[in-house]
Amino acid sequence: TLSLHDALPISSEDHGPHLGCYGDTLARTPHVDGLAARGLLFRRVWSCVPVCAPARTAIISGLYPSSSGGLHMRSMVPLPAEIKLYPQFLREAGYYCTNNSKEDYNCRQAAGLWDESSGKAHWRHRSAGQPFFAVFNSIRSHESQIRSRPHQPITDPAQVRVPPYHPDTPEVRQDWAQYYDKVSEADADAGARLRELEQAGLAPETIVFYYADHGSGMPRCKRYPGNSGLHVPLVVYFPEKWRHLAPTEYGPGGQSNRLVSFVDFAPTLLSLIGVEPPAWMQGHAFAGPYQTEPPAYLYGARGRMDERDDLIRSVTDGRYVYLRNYLPHISQAQHNDYQFQTPTTRVWRDWFDRGLANEVQAAFWRVPRAPEELYDLEADPDEIHNLAGSAAHRDVLERLRQAQRDHAAAVRDVCFLPEGEIHSRSEGSTPYALARDDARYPLARIVAAAELASHLDPAALPALRQLLADPDSAVRYWAALGFLMRG
Repeated sequence: TLSLHDALPISSEDHGPHLGCYGDTLARTPHVDGLAARGLLFRRVWSCVPVCAPARTAIISGLYPSSSGGLHMRSMVPLPAEIKLYPQFLREAGYYCTNNSKEDYNCRQAAGLWDESSGKAHWRHRSAGQPFFAVFNSIRSHESQIRSRPHQPITDPAQVRVPPYHPDTPEVRQDWAQYYDKVSEADADAGARLRELEQAGLAPETIVFYYADHGSGMPRCKRYPGNSGLHVPLVVYFPEKWRHLAPTEYGPGGQSNRLVSFVDFAPTLLSLIGVEPPAWMQGHAFAGPYQTEPPAYLYGARGRMDERDDLIRSVTDGRYVYLRNYLPHISQAQHNDYQFQTPTTRVWRDWFDRGLANEVQAAFWRVPRAPEELYDLEADPDEIHNLAGSAAHRDVLERLRQAQRDHAAAVRDVCFLPEGEIHSRSEGSTPYALARDDARYPLARIVAAAELASHLDPAALPALRQLLADPDSAVRYWAALGFLMRG
């Protein structure tokens, strides 16, 4: 039997766990804080990708974007016919499904995915007695709003904490202060949606989720596949009527250290309505009768961000964060036009160009990057002390490195192909199907070439020279890049 209930996911854009309920004393977020006080707060949640469209692609599909091919910003890949997006499952179960805001997925969806998807979409439009699933998304905290001027300030710039990787200038302080103001506005939007439920008498019937789509819109947060770009808030509330569907660790005002990823959202929603998640979904349900044991790791990725290519993979066990830079010859801060519209980015670059940036601040701009990075979030929450070369952390490095490699193999990461080849090799099919055909996509050989090329070991040159004659064009591509990376 299906559990028919109402569900209200409330999302906001471009902000990390800068909320009072997460211990941020500068935040003014009474509505989400109140939700957390009567619900459950998850402390360790990653968005899979540190930018909006591929992050939403992970949510809507239950697949890692590196696996579906939908990693690159607004790449619009097709999916196999047998793979359904989660609103299709919910609508088949009788739910009235609405999306009130943009969709912005990197995958093509079936016609009629939502009952209504527009700024006017609302659960009020459902048939009498029909259960609903209604997504509301606030754009008030979006990156573009951090830099919008004029702005009536509320947060005192003198009170903000400037992370050590940013220069401490008036412009940077203003951007961070305005960011906090915008997060407060997103919280107010969430409060308005919660009041609508109360006024309609539906609060005792409705499961509520609150989350953000990736980290802060500030540079070296958004687009950065470390913790500062992937760590997002997640608060869930289960009314007494549906408490039997809640996470096993649920308790009003409680907190969970379970590792949660955006690919977990789709299987969780299916679990809540009594539908066993299909085997092709790559996430783990964290509520409902099909709740699983917690995963051991969370995984992140960076691909093309707007007009700039990159290839980074990351993994965390909740304490340590490992990043693998497969294109170390380009900087983390390569010139992305949209990012450079934020004053902090321009001031930071000017400091670097004039030699004013210290070593921590300069690392964002320098090339080559270290092929591997390792950070201890307990000792170094800003991720500025790279432990990849530390003998004391060798075991941690090797464990997380292997976890990252195992993950790429398990999900058949198709984005080790140049983006054009993702589409050309999968013509008449899909990138997801291509990745599972070893004849057309010899993943192990291609990843091995990428590893050899990007570790920057000079001794690899003879092997790279041999790979320039490989029959597979992607292996040749990585071999050529190996020479480019070494100058």
